[in-house]
Amino acid sequence: MTIKPISSEMRSWFAVYTASNHEKRVTQHLRAKEIETFLPLYSVTKRWRNRTTVKVELPLFSGYVFARIAPTESIKVLETPMVYSIVGNRRELSPLPDAEIEGLRAGLQGRQAHPFPYVKVGNRVRIRSGALAGMEGIVVRTYGSLSVVLSVDTIQKSIAVHVEADELEWCAQGRVLSQGTA
Repeated sequence: MTIKPISSEMRSWFAVYTASNHEKRVTQHLRAKEIETFLPLYSVTKRWRNRTTVKVELPLFSGYVFARIAPTESIKVLETPMVYSIVGNRRELSPLPDAEIEGLRAGLQGRQAHPFPYVKVGNRVRIRSGALAGMEGIVVRTYGSLSVVLSVDTIQKSIAVHVEADELEWCAQGRVLSQGTA
């Protein structure tokens, strides 16, 4: 009897909850196990006590790494050092939409993004051009410019991506509340 390899169509993206400040190490371990990962990073300049400044790459979604696996491969992920769990409910894992991760992956290249508090209420817009075209979020002003807050509802984390006003269009519903809210 031969074991068939798992095709990429059977794999989905999942959020992997990790120990704080160990996201890069977890990513290295998962890649060593030949698991496709995505760890979006942003740059920040830190100033140490000895007055030296260093540019540091930090995870956009602290405490999380995204892994593309089949549900049957979850044990390989859970056996990885510093991995606490794979996001889901008590009965099953919660896959993330492929389009959401692929959109983030493509769209964050060449754009400034930074972590932002999770929000669900606000003026909803759609990005109409560029690599993030089609993605929807909530428009905010950050650091004197426009940003769109993109949220990953499964992990209740958000990031703000700097955009130009001409890249945006208002969604039909305008101001919306999160699903399930009265």
